[in-house]
Amino acid sequence: MPPFRGQELGVAVDLRGCPNRCRHCGLGDPAGAKLSANDLRWAVGRFREFVTGPENTTPIRQLAVSSWGYEPDYDDGYRNLHAIEKELGDTGPYRYELLSIWRLARDASYAAWAKEVGPDTCQLTLFGMEEVTDWFYRRKGAFQDALTATERLLEIGMKPRWQLFFTTRLIPDLPDFLDMVDRLRLRDRVAALGGRFDLFLHTPGPFGRAMDIEALRPALCHLEALPAKIVETTMAHFGESKLRWRTEAQLVSEITRDGDVFPYAYSYPERFWMFVKSNWDVFSNLGACDEWWRLGNLHSDSVADILERFEQNICPGLHTIHTVPPTELAARYGDPEGKKIYTSKDDLLSLYVRRYCQEIAT
Repeated sequence: MPPFRGQELGVAVDLRGCPNRCRHCGLGDPAGAKLSANDLRWAVGRFREFVTGPENTTPIRQLAVSSWGYEPDYDDGYRNLHAIEKELGDTGPYRYELLSIWRLARDASYAAWAKEVGPDTCQLTLFGMEEVTDWFYRRKGAFQDALTATERLLEIGMKPRWQLFFTTRLIPDLPDFLDMVDRLRLRDRVAALGGRFDLFLHTPGPFGRAMDIEALRPALCHLEALPAKIVETTMAHFGESKLRWRTEAQLVSEITRDGDVFPYAYSYPERFWMFVKSNWDVFSNLGACDEWWRLGNLHSDSVADILERFEQNICPGLHTIHTVPPTELAARYGDPEGKKIYTSKDDLLSLYVRRYCQEIAT
């Protein structure tokens, strides 16, 4: 990896995990332990010592801090933690238009507080109607929580946005789902707040837990089953004149045609974060949270060593995207007749990188 490009580094320490075990989650399972505000202070202190110390040969001079990696504000002390994030960080906290849907449905005061600290818009994820959504969340009541959360956002003047994951289990639910959107008058109610109700389709990224639902990935033929309205709102959300998805066959052909360019599959993020799980394992937001992207452990490794492993591509995931030709991966794992659809060439290559790393690990 090239040296760090900016002065800011985000440190996200996951204190509480998540109430869900979503089948599409790219972060995998939470480590299980429950950490405290003092743990957050300790972890950020480790990074602060590096940033201000003589070992720091990077351009990093500022830290942003987050107390969550999975579900924002899931800890009952979320207000205090937000204050601590501001205290410990030089920039942020960054909210990324994400809130705890679980808490919105249970804490009547949460929506008003969230509006005060931002964002003005909140993204909610659904997978279909109630049975399908609850199945994907692995939690009964998740669908009803999303509807309650939507109402609470609208009541205090925040704008909900619905992300709908496109799998074969969604398709039979789409007519009822769109009828529900009309029945709830979501477009009119968000327009009254000065915004546009965004409802868009997204295919699961092929990493983390989503590898277990690859069999549910839609194929080219399933595009014909999409109602025109959901196609229209998806294109509007992404600012595109046509749907972005392409088949594996098309993308394999493109990878072969374009030749070998490094790195691939994972673009350098706009804002770089180190994600510290509750067992203290550290991952970057360039890649996934599978074992082959692990950079170290904050209890047993120094911050200098962890960041050096990122810069020097020491973990198998980073090493792969910098040294193993994408054409080799496509020849090894690709289906030149594949009809399943992916968002991009990099999305498909991330699937091949996972398969390659699994193979060399055994």
